[in-house]
Amino acid sequence: MASQNGIRSKPNVLVTGTPGTGKTTTCSLLADATQLRHINVGELVKDKSLHDGWDDEFDCHVINEDLVCDELEDMMEEGGNIVDYHGCDFFPERWFDCVVVLQTDNSILYDRLASRGYMGPKLANNIECEIFQVLLEEAKASYPEDIVMALRSDSVDDISRNVATLIDWMKNWRPSS
Repeated sequence: MASQNGIRSKPNVLVTGTPGTGKTTTCSLLADATQLRHINVGELVKDKSLHDGWDDEFDCHVINEDLVCDELEDMMEEGGNIVDYHGCDFFPERWFDCVVVLQTDNSILYDRLASRGYMGPKLANNIECEIFQVLLEEAKASYPEDIVMALRSDSVDDISRNVATLIDWMKNWRPSS
């Protein structure tokens, strides 16, 4: 619950990164451990039709960022959310207390994406995105640098360590006035 002065009693965390870096796995484990709400934006877009159609080249919905932000506004004001999405620059800065960018070694990422059926431009674009650290740069450009955290996500051990790191961060989080 948001208090009357607009200060959240629970943090909001954004977990971003190239597809295949372990966002959904990390968010699910973190939500289970903290009882915070896991919001998978890709699923939300599909379930609530928050898109402007289908992109055949990249085999995905064309997200309508305004509709997504309108849909999330009340939940984000309330706090206690773990938002899972491969983009971050369109969310309001005020929503997040921590922005996590998961990063994966390119050879591991390539295998993960290929096993999901990614090929052609979709596969190449996502690997390039990881090589050039596009999402880390986007996060640093969109949010205060002191709330952006880059975490390695190559293995199950990395994911476990990342979840533990984020649980510790949440235990130490205090609402800012």
